Amino acid sequence: MRPILAILLATIFISCSRDEQIIKYPATKKVNVVDTYFGSDVQDPYRWLENDTSREVTEWVSEQNKLTFGYLEKIPFRDKVKERLTKIWDYPKYSAPWREGTNYYFSKNDGLQNQWVIYKQRGIDSAAEVFLDPNTFSVDGTVALSGLNFSADGKYAAYSVSQSGSDWQKIYVMDVETKKRLPDEISWVKFSGPDWYKDGFFYSRYDAPPDTAKAYSERNENHKVYYHKLGASQSDDILVHQDPVHPLRLLNIGLSEDKTIAFLSVFQKGSKGSALYCRPMTSIKGSFKPILESFNDNIYPVTNVGTSIIAFTDRGAPRGRLILIDLNKPAESDWKTLVPEKSENLSSVRSAGGKLFLTYLKDVVPHVYLYGTDGNMERMIELPEIGTVSGFSGKEDDYFVFYTMTSFTTPSNIYKYEIGSGESSLFRKAEIDFAADQYETKQVFFPSKDSVKIPMFIVHRKGIKLDGSNPVFIYGYGGFNDIVLPQFSVSRLVWLEQGGIYASVNLRGGSEYGEQWHESGMKLKKQNVFNDFIAAAEFLIREGYTSPQKMVISGVSNGGLLIGAVVNQRPDLFRVAIPRVGVMDMLRFHKFTIGWAWVSEYGSSDDSADFRNLYAYSPIHNLTERADYPAVLVTTADHDDRVVPAHSFKYIATLQGKNKGNNPTLIRIETKAGHGGGKPTTKIIEETADIYSFAFYNLGIVPKY
Repeated sequence: MRPILAILLATIFISCSRDEQIIKYPATKKVNVVDTYFGSDVQDPYRWLENDTSREVTEWVSEQNKLTFGYLEKIPFRDKVKERLTKIWDYPKYSAPWREGTNYYFSKNDGLQNQWVIYKQRGIDSAAEVFLDPNTFSVDGTVALSGLNFSADGKYAAYSVSQSGSDWQKIYVMDVETKKRLPDEISWVKFSGPDWYKDGFFYSRYDAPPDTAKAYSERNENHKVYYHKLGASQSDDILVHQDPVHPLRLLNIGLSEDKTIAFLSVFQKGSKGSALYCRPMTSIKGSFKPILESFNDNIYPVTNVGTSIIAFTDRGAPRGRLILIDLNKPAESDWKTLVPEKSENLSSVRSAGGKLFLTYLKDVVPHVYLYGTDGNMERMIELPEIGTVSGFSGKEDDYFVFYTMTSFTTPSNIYKYEIGSGESSLFRKAEIDFAADQYETKQVFFPSKDSVKIPMFIVHRKGIKLDGSNPVFIYGYGGFNDIVLPQFSVSRLVWLEQGGIYASVNLRGGSEYGEQWHESGMKLKKQNVFNDFIAAAEFLIREGYTSPQKMVISGVSNGGLLIGAVVNQRPDLFRVAIPRVGVMDMLRFHKFTIGWAWVSEYGSSDDSADFRNLYAYSPIHNLTERADYPAVLVTTADHDDRVVPAHSFKYIATLQGKNKGNNPTLIRIETKAGHGGGKPTTKIIEETADIYSFAFYNLGIVPKY
């Protein structure tokens, strides 16, 4: 135990250091903009910040970053946090291998490389060689590999590249044997990857924006499917499918592994599911037969057996089932149930070696089963560890597949699974500078406001005392049918090593318990998500884990919305809040880039009932003048074209104007970065170090290094 004097001195040191940082926020002008929604006038004084390419906004960003980084630079242990984080991060990381043609491929990061490198090997035990190194795409590592797809014979590879984390992609083609890039170059691709057919591939794109400088914020409309023939100019690509009557739809064509069946998947504004169509693959263009035209359910093909399709759907089965569809009679009335719905949630279905791998979740814990394509269960797969599992994908003629297992404190270990014998063997074990055996993970259940039981994982060092003094970092998401599983992240280790507790809450709005769990946290029921999160914090306090003055909360994207909402509703409950790339303006989110696609999750301010609901919790519109806001560090990026940075800009401008207390309310705006994907390792480490330094500093904790 540290001497009492040392503890007092440390407390005084921190207090003095924070008092020295008297914050004077940059002046942010207000404009007279008022929108009227169903008789209600709503002011939007920071509307001008939506024009994120203007000189005025650029100058505002510069001033905000100057303030934020000036604050962060004065945190005395910031460099030590970054140094420790860098050391832990520096270990070899691998993906599971996969086969294309006669070669195997895997991705690897030596430790601190900005981008993962793709390797090729002739056999699974052969020497590997570099196949594609995205670190050579740019000097600063901000150009990333976002997709890779091989022709059926494995001779060609089409790879997608994104710049500065944008969702916009370019597609290039390379010869696998020579590794030379071919002249083909496809631009303005979004929400699509290439899918090969004969000597070319299908892809989906938007028309080039009239003002390319505004490509990161303009609304995306009229998605189109094209076919590109190898060696041709993009201007000669064949338009395969479009839907000008419904401009707010996403269109994608995918093919079965044997290239005999084409599937058209369609997602439209306001829907929570997708439609699916199919046709025999006899030509590049052709008419599709409907399999499911309802946009209120989910369906996706898994594999095919001749002219029959095995597909997953939650149509008539909220927790999921497998169905068999005859391509010649694809109507819903002719579907046959292959694997019926169970009490557990069917979270994923994969195929390989003529078998099906079904993963079910029981209270967020995965269980994997091997099925035949006839729908009969053959065996439960005994997993070698307790944790989250992924993989089991492969070709239909594979004899073995790979899968990975991870947990909150252990990085991914890769296993090889023999399909015939059912034997698993460790293929590659991760080695990291972290004593995982000194920590434990437990799962708890607590009642939300409406008494619904909510699961939560709690990770901490063994032997902690439940005296209310422990710092806690709570993470949540709660939306879009997305599940938060116990997965490894290097970033949280610096928190755990300093005696911190990490809590991951499985909020409603995800898919932990199937579609009903999702629906209970969306649209008019979105408040349930916030209630669940608040109840999680109250549980941790009630059970002696922590106190409000020791609590840090964070969420990303939809999770950033979560943090903004709960800070407004219960500012007294949290000491530090870190909303990251959050959806903060719930009245205008659908007016930017792909935001219209989220109407199915949130509703729209164009509808009177939705407007009242959105206006009641929208983070920007529910900030009030008060002195008890927690310390807030907002993070966003200038090239985020999914949740445009204007959300965070307007939120922090409003918060800084309303904050009457002494806690800092700052924004960290990353440059040449996007929503998160493809961000170089250097930027990830810098941002993570700043987040935890800010948290430690405002909790009064001096990390021990």
